[in-house]
Amino acid sequence: MAQLVQPIANGAFVLSLDTDFDGCMRLVREVTSELPFYLANSLNSLRLEGQKTAAIEILQQFDWEVPDWVIVPGGNLGNIYAFYKGFHMCKELGLVARIPRLVCAQAANANPLYLHFQSGWEDFSPVKAKTTFASAIQIGDPVSIDRAVYALKNSNGIVEEATEEELMDAMAQADATGMFICPHTGVALTALVKLRNSGVIKATDRAVVVSTAHGLKFTQSKIDYHSKAIPEMGCKLANPLVNVKADFGSVMDVLKKYLLSKEVKMTPRGCLFIRIRRRRRASKFSRICIREEKANKLFQKA
Repeated sequence: MAQLVQPIANGAFVLSLDTDFDGCMRLVREVTSELPFYLANSLNSLRLEGQKTAAIEILQQFDWEVPDWVIVPGGNLGNIYAFYKGFHMCKELGLVARIPRLVCAQAANANPLYLHFQSGWEDFSPVKAKTTFASAIQIGDPVSIDRAVYALKNSNGIVEEATEEELMDAMAQADATGMFICPHTGVALTALVKLRNSGVIKATDRAVVVSTAHGLKFTQSKIDYHSKAIPEMGCKLANPLVNVKADFGSVMDVLKKYLLSKEVKMTPRGCLFIRIRRRRRASKFSRICIREEKANKLFQKA
């Protein structure tokens, strides 16, 4: 529902269908053949024309130096072809001399392209997509399969996959650096790590990971991960809330223990910032600022 809030709030007429993406796709194709509705997904070539501009922007931001790899999450597979189209166009125009190698990253629970790649591009077989946290790529019968294969073959590309635990751990690891990514980007980051560890991507290679959505669309999966509430998942990078009694002594005891267990780094102004959630108003935060000299005293007294 989080991803539907905006169109609902904007007054769109939204239908909820009891099926998966592949089932919706079949119905949409039938409906648009009967009614004058505009099909706006990756079957529409105009959408691909818009998506290919991301490839042009990558080259522009790198001052027209071509990265060695570009890793893109893939479900319906329009994205990977659009990136190829953008890079190929720039090469034809003489803006660059080559194109990067493309990697399509799929969730292991919805991986028909990965299986096709592993078979040596033998006859393609759709799969029944299983539930994945990377819900936008939970697709077993992608409509752009032929174009994706064409793009990968012509860019000497690779297909990699990520399990649910791998993609969630990758998402948590990225978030810990200050980003706030979606599970689909976690799939692409997992592909990067796997290819780097296997030596396919070299230490000196320049790789671009395409992030396709913002983490605010997937807050529940992040809450479940950091609460360690996902069945059969270790959530090894979880950062759970610490529940503390609402009194000064209890708070100070917890803070002392935390400060002593960490390599505390002060801000340029010599302050350590800690954010504490108020239970009654979870959206509000209180901030405690401890001056460096006070922090030092805490270490000495403890």
